[in-house]
Amino acid sequence: MQQPVLTFTEGGIYCPAGGFYIDPWKPADRAVITHAHSDHARWGSRHYLCTRDSVPLLQLRLGKEISVQGAGWGETVKIGGAELSFHPAGHMIGSAQVKVTVGGQTWVASGDYKTENDGISGAFEPLRCHTFITESTFGLPIYRWRPQTAIFNDIEAWMRENEAAGKQSILVAYSLGKAQRLLYNLAHTGKRFFVHGAIYNAHEVLLGAGWPLPPVELITPDTPKNDMKNHLIISPPSASDSAWMKKFAPYSLGVCSGWMQVRGNTRRMNADAGFAISDHADWTGLLQTIRATGAEKVFATHGFTSVLARYLEENDIPAEVVRTAYGGEEETTETNA
Repeated sequence: MQQPVLTFTEGGIYCPAGGFYIDPWKPADRAVITHAHSDHARWGSRHYLCTRDSVPLLQLRLGKEISVQGAGWGETVKIGGAELSFHPAGHMIGSAQVKVTVGGQTWVASGDYKTENDGISGAFEPLRCHTFITESTFGLPIYRWRPQTAIFNDIEAWMRENEAAGKQSILVAYSLGKAQRLLYNLAHTGKRFFVHGAIYNAHEVLLGAGWPLPPVELITPDTPKNDMKNHLIISPPSASDSAWMKKFAPYSLGVCSGWMQVRGNTRRMNADAGFAISDHADWTGLLQTIRATGAEKVFATHGFTSVLARYLEENDIPAEVVRTAYGGEEETTETNA
């Protein structure tokens, strides 16, 4: 019987033929990284392999001194007895699915992904494979995203309402990924963008790497409050309800997260508005992707795994739940998705 291409271990998803781990949650000799969020890219491994676009982001997160190699989209990298390649996941800048082939069997580890092209993160690429490892962050039928254009229209209308009411507009968004998506898609408004230091640091790295993002202004203790009036502040979730944010009063707080799809979450987050804009696939996107892979077996990880796996089984797609250490990015789960 042929050995599985990938196995699930206490240290992460492991490739026996290649001797590497995909997004290991314990230090490994060789770590293949899907994207630079901290629950997938952890410090301590001896050598890292990721997409070229992810290299500066891994260095930002893990330190300039790490040993890291970047590969191009679709470029085949041979490691031991395995062939590996990266393909767009659409989750954030540099995010990838990892395709691994051993002895004619192909497995794909999706990492985190979304199927709507946001304009900056790359268009998701469905991959044919024998076995597919899928995330299931929003693996419930209630999660069905409206088109991105409609949500950004809502955000712009909210900003105009705040301006008319004499309130400062503040959007809460994860500092790496979501914040850049907002900036890219709101650049046409002509507004100035004022940001927290966590967002500024990531933004500067991406600008230095040549990404077409609008300029931002770092908020410091010396930034005049009047300069920000009628413009937009973007804050990471960690600064919500903090002394840093309270100094902008009067303000209206909008939270950008897929969790805002559920009525009541906006109020629970002490926000004035909730925008259900997610960097993960919704229920429809998950099912469409799984069918497009043609996979003979699906493993569901991090999220509503049991619901998704049961649905797949009921529809004649063999599926299994796998527990991982993913899904715990350093900023609260209510706002980083």
